[in-house]
Amino acid sequence: MATLLLIRHGQSQWNLENRFTGWTDVPLTPQGKKDAAAAGKVLKEFHFDYAFTSRLQRAEDTLEAILKELGQENVPTEKDSGLNERHYGDLQGLNKAETAEKYGQDQVKLWRRSFDVPPPNGESIADCVKRTTPYFKQYILPLVIAGKNVIVAAHGNSLRPILRFLDNLDDEKTAEMEIGLCTPYIYTFEGEKIIKREVREVPGIVTKGSSTTEKSVQDGRI
Repeated sequence: MATLLLIRHGQSQWNLENRFTGWTDVPLTPQGKKDAAAAGKVLKEFHFDYAFTSRLQRAEDTLEAILKELGQENVPTEKDSGLNERHYGDLQGLNKAETAEKYGQDQVKLWRRSFDVPPPNGESIADCVKRTTPYFKQYILPLVIAGKNVIVAAHGNSLRPILRFLDNLDDEKTAEMEIGLCTPYIYTFEGEKIIKREVREVPGIVTKGSSTTEKSVQDGRI
């Protein structure tokens, strides 16, 4: 048997400031660093053979904090832009609530949570699927099928295609799912077959960035 563990980075500075981040390389907040370490504390039974992350520091630092907590700092690690967050184009750096006031909440929701409508000069979720899924299938999945334990620390919109593939999700469910910050998604494989799936609770962490859709524009959050 083998384990594939997927985890979104901890709270970043622009999560806290309610900004579209995308490929902008912003750091974790102190809370984000604390939460990454907390995630490591609930993963003590795992020993990882390989680790993968993006080329953005919020994911890299989350992975580093987890592996440090586990005493596994020397795990071979690959960093690749195939696992980078969705590029938000012209929206990067803009406050989400202010952007909704300018373009309308429905338009911003369409950019964020439709499957194939990209923001101006940015990527749609479908574009992320085309970018991330081949990387996952070529470099990560074969290791797991071969019996290796693998941890992937990435981003909401680069984990989305992987979960889509593993859970056989359609376009609508892929676009609608919310992936919590620092929340481990754990898949147990027997060869090519998934025999168990777990979303593990990490007590006390911030699981939602300020970008979650259930908050209203009036609250300054969309």
